[in-house]
Amino acid sequence: MNIKSENKNISFYTAASLVIAAMVGTGVFTSLGYQLVNIQSTFSILALWVIGGVVAFFGALIYSELGLVLPRSGGEYHLLSKIIHPSIGFSAGIISSIVAFSAPAVICAMACESYIKAVFPTLEFYPIGALVIILFHVLHMKSVKYGAIFQNSSTALKIFLFFVFCFFGILTENYQPISLMPTKEDLSTIISPNFAVGLVWVSYAYAGWSSSIYISGEIKDPSKNLPKSMLYGTIVVTLLYVLLNFTFLLTTPMDAMRGKIEIGYISGEYIFGDIGSKVMGVGISILLLSTMSSLIFIGPRVSQIIGEDHNLIKFLAKKNNNTIPINAYWFHLIISIFFIITSSFETVVLYSGISMIIMTILTSLSLFILRLKKPNINRPYKVWGFPYTPLIFLVVNIWIFFFSFLEFPLESLIGISIVFLSMVLYLVGIRLSHKK
Repeated sequence: MNIKSENKNISFYTAASLVIAAMVGTGVFTSLGYQLVNIQSTFSILALWVIGGVVAFFGALIYSELGLVLPRSGGEYHLLSKIIHPSIGFSAGIISSIVAFSAPAVICAMACESYIKAVFPTLEFYPIGALVIILFHVLHMKSVKYGAIFQNSSTALKIFLFFVFCFFGILTENYQPISLMPTKEDLSTIISPNFAVGLVWVSYAYAGWSSSIYISGEIKDPSKNLPKSMLYGTIVVTLLYVLLNFTFLLTTPMDAMRGKIEIGYISGEYIFGDIGSKVMGVGISILLLSTMSSLIFIGPRVSQIIGEDHNLIKFLAKKNNNTIPINAYWFHLIISIFFIITSSFETVVLYSGISMIIMTILTSLSLFILRLKKPNINRPYKVWGFPYTPLIFLVVNIWIFFFSFLEFPLESLIGISIVFLSMVLYLVGIRLSHKK
């Protein structure tokens, strides 16, 4: 492997902004509609979001230790390659760079387009999502500085608009008849397959909690700022998610949201009326831009790291004069356009969610493997609550994957196939390299 030094030009604020922006995207504005198809209890719905936040926080603890023990950008690709096997790491790299970043960026683009067209029906035939994807690739191809400025400012705006929406929602007089007190039915709901499948949607909404580890080699003072960016970002987002979903349920009838994508737009109509809902639709579209930007910023950098280590795809490692992986950006742009043309919203969510759960399970297992293999290695940061917090994280993710497989067998098999096909691609690449 040819490991190159990395420029450390990303501050704590930019790293935390990337985490928050990557997490707060389409998931929180779209997941509730799918959750309400099988769950109609306010307590159970909010429990989904609280549990999702706690699990994400435990995951951030795990990744903080691993990221500082084995410091380099690349996320699961680098960690699994070093701890378990390079073929598994390569598979994780393919999934993280394409499925965890390009696919969710496309999901954001789809949701953004859906919100804009709900507000402006005359734009029905314009490919808004594709145009936005192209614009952000161009922005991040040109400049790290201006990309970071956009990221920090748009994330601050996103948090502000969240609180504005919740503030006016809680002040409304048209409350729905909901109760926050648990019932006997809630206990059976929480241990049901429907709840586990609901956690798939929630885990997708929280998926960006590990974003800064993919660029850890570029973060200033990583021993301090890497864990802070993930842990603080996860806490902020958990509070926002619980508050926002409470506002949705408080202001909007469940029947009006069940099975729908544009939850923010629908809820805005009940809070502000017709004109206000259109303003919120535009506002949510603007919020999604921040998420798209963060995903597009990070994804190609993972592909760049893979390209540095593997001759068959070394073209992905090429940087321009601004140290930006230009070929990787072109590669991800092509992949994103392909996703937009061929995939539906729900399908992309399921593929990306299930594939990432597999890699997250393997990465959490790698913490235990590394503790056993190298008990005396220098650990600048150690997981709080070890072994209980990582065990809880591992068990919850296995539970989610098991019930996802039962509920969506075809999508789960495709997710598993992506993992194995990527490993085969690695082995073929190694054999071809040896022949040369």
